[in-house]
Amino acid sequence: LISLRRIHHVCLRVEDLDEATRRWAIQFGLTVREHGADRSYLACDYEPYSLELAQSPSPGPDHTGYELSRGITLDDAADELARLGIPHRRSAGAVHLQDPDEHGIELVPFTAEDDPRPPVARSTSTLPAFHPRKLGHVNSLTADLAGMTEFYCEVLGMRITDRLGDQGTWLHINADHHTVALVEKGFAHLHHIAFELTDWGELRVALDHLAQHGRWLAWGPLRHGLGRNLSAYVRIPEEECLVELFSDMEQLEPDHEPRDWPDDVRSSNTWGILPPRSYFRFDQAAVEAERRGLEALGAPLPAGGGVD
Repeated sequence: LISLRRIHHVCLRVEDLDEATRRWAIQFGLTVREHGADRSYLACDYEPYSLELAQSPSPGPDHTGYELSRGITLDDAADELARLGIPHRRSAGAVHLQDPDEHGIELVPFTAEDDPRPPVARSTSTLPAFHPRKLGHVNSLTADLAGMTEFYCEVLGMRITDRLGDQGTWLHINADHHTVALVEKGFAHLHHIAFELTDWGELRVALDHLAQHGRWLAWGPLRHGLGRNLSAYVRIPEEECLVELFSDMEQLEPDHEPRDWPDDVRSSNTWGILPPRSYFRFDQAAVEAERRGLEALGAPLPAGGGVD
């Protein structure tokens, strides 16, 4: 079986690589590890890299990378995919495949850290004052919740943490409540990538910082019932996704059993406010209405689909 250690990186396609590299570094406190002609690599804290940006005429989500567990090689992963009949491609440093919604997946080899000490005990001359601790998880909208859940469990070895009626599944790799979340919405799209911050105080610093850069919240701040995390969701129109900034996520016991939650307000937000409907859309009309706060003023969301 394939066994994963953690989420490794997310790759986004961008129209202007230089602009996007500067923007993600400045706005989200990421460190640029490498900036080439067609790709750049940025990192949270001491991660090798957490975000890959790829030059492309069609911006948007491209793939998510996962690191294999210690003792599992790329050959092992490729052999298991072949046994399961899953189409894949092998390169020098990764195994490439797609999930049932055709979102790319990249499996990369286990890499031991050069410095085993906690990040706060290390020395640096490059980390900015505000920076995320790590890339935490991804959330995808889907039209095939059952098929996607089966794929991530049976092919990639993830385990179910929680189910939200028949509308969502939260999956974990390690003690973090979830590494992948899947939400039934009738269409397929990577909804958000999530960066972990230290605490509520750093979340406030981050949101004040992002507001000065013209960013706005699609939802939040809030306290999730599922996951327990404090969260705020920042709209990123340029790459057709959201960024969740979170802290205080539930940590699971090794013998955790899946839980079933009712699809109600407290499951989504214990503080009681559900997201606006624009939160689940990426088309230009909905994003512009969200930016202007029109739903809160009582205006109906413009008709349209989830994406342009």
